[in-house]
Amino acid sequence: MSRAEQPSRRTVLAAAASVAAAAVAQGVVPAVPAAAAPETGTDDTGRARTRPVDYHSWTTYGNWRTGTAKGVRAVAGARPGVVIGTPAGTTSYTDPHTGTTATWEYGTWTGPVHQLTVPATETIASWNADTPAGTWIQVELQGTYSDGTATPWYVMGRWAAGDQDIKRTSVDGQTDGRSTIWTDTFAIDDATTGLRLTSYQLRLTLYRKPGTKLTPTVWRLGAMGSDIPDRFTVPASTPGLAQELKVPRYSQEIHKGQYPEYDNGGEAWCSPTSSQMIVEYWGGRLTPAQLAWVDPSYADPQVCHAARYTYDYQYAGCGNWPFNAAYASTYKDLQGVVTRLGSLTDLETLIAAGIPAITSQSFLESELTGAGYGTSGHLMTVIGFTADGDVIANDPASPGDDAVRRIYLRREFENIWLRTKRYNAGGKVTSGTGGVCYLYFPACPTPSRLKALAAVGVR
Repeated sequence: MSRAEQPSRRTVLAAAASVAAAAVAQGVVPAVPAAAAPETGTDDTGRARTRPVDYHSWTTYGNWRTGTAKGVRAVAGARPGVVIGTPAGTTSYTDPHTGTTATWEYGTWTGPVHQLTVPATETIASWNADTPAGTWIQVELQGTYSDGTATPWYVMGRWAAGDQDIKRTSVDGQTDGRSTIWTDTFAIDDATTGLRLTSYQLRLTLYRKPGTKLTPTVWRLGAMGSDIPDRFTVPASTPGLAQELKVPRYSQEIHKGQYPEYDNGGEAWCSPTSSQMIVEYWGGRLTPAQLAWVDPSYADPQVCHAARYTYDYQYAGCGNWPFNAAYASTYKDLQGVVTRLGSLTDLETLIAAGIPAITSQSFLESELTGAGYGTSGHLMTVIGFTADGDVIANDPASPGDDAVRRIYLRREFENIWLRTKRYNAGGKVTSGTGGVCYLYFPACPTPSRLKALAAVGVR
């Protein structure tokens, strides 16, 4: 389970949902807006329906060459990327979490305009990078609204793999009165007006200590735009796979009370615990030297490590979605993205190719049989499906590692994960994640894995 819902994250979505639900209750509007985005699949005529999600990324040498570079350059090789060349200049940055002001050399890469195939109500950027000590990066997004006007340049994250130079952070308080950044998510303030984001650009700024040859390397930069229909329930999918992946099992609950500076372990660590499970599934390992800072009396010290290095000092928690994907990419030959999927059929496609997924959901205890808890936000790892089509999950909200493997009813799991609106324990309408997930996979996937990723919109 995540820490309690915070005003800085998706509050606007819950508020909009509450207004809509009140209107439904009074019989003023239909429960499902007529203009809701279409679902993935086929319509009654057999024609393909549009997937309401557009994930796009820059990963190849050719991709990096299409951007506008100032002080950076594209590099080829097995894992192409962008690095600092001759810096564009110097700038100072005062870290809001330490009060320290330092001077940095920098260069920028501004991507070409990406026209969204799905005009979006939400957009989430994610990235994969190497930031040696003495370096860090900033990711920004600027878009065009459906009325032709532009958003400001919004900061989507200031990030470093370590925490010795800056404290990685989201940036609160960013809005133009029409859209707002909620921790890691760009959101249209009132989607019922019909306003959408139709295109965007991403801008990278790479920083290093002056007078050095150090440089960050960014290998993947992308964003997921989506327009998911408002819904309390979602269509049921038909089971199509019985398979289970052997993914390590870690409990977040055995860390309760550990490291208050990283949100105190326990229920706050679902995201890094899930991330560490999949990192290790792909062979990612930490050395004794990397874990030397962890209290030796603590079990599973790698989970403590994941919490520290996914921690967002503004959000004051480890649940920043892109920071988790970026953490996964710090392991050799791994990459990670944040996207949305459309059904459990999408998850079956990935599991069949050997790719587990981390899903984000919120629910009452009565809505997920066998969970034994309710949550305002929780990450768990989907590792397979039973012969009946039910979901096999490594759920870190378990009392110990031996209790992590769970089986959840397909219909219940699909609904709590994919819906965008729900009732909380107080009976008020709040938001759901609409199918958000993290996908971690090798830097050079096999053809079958590439095909599976492409099938769910990740390239």
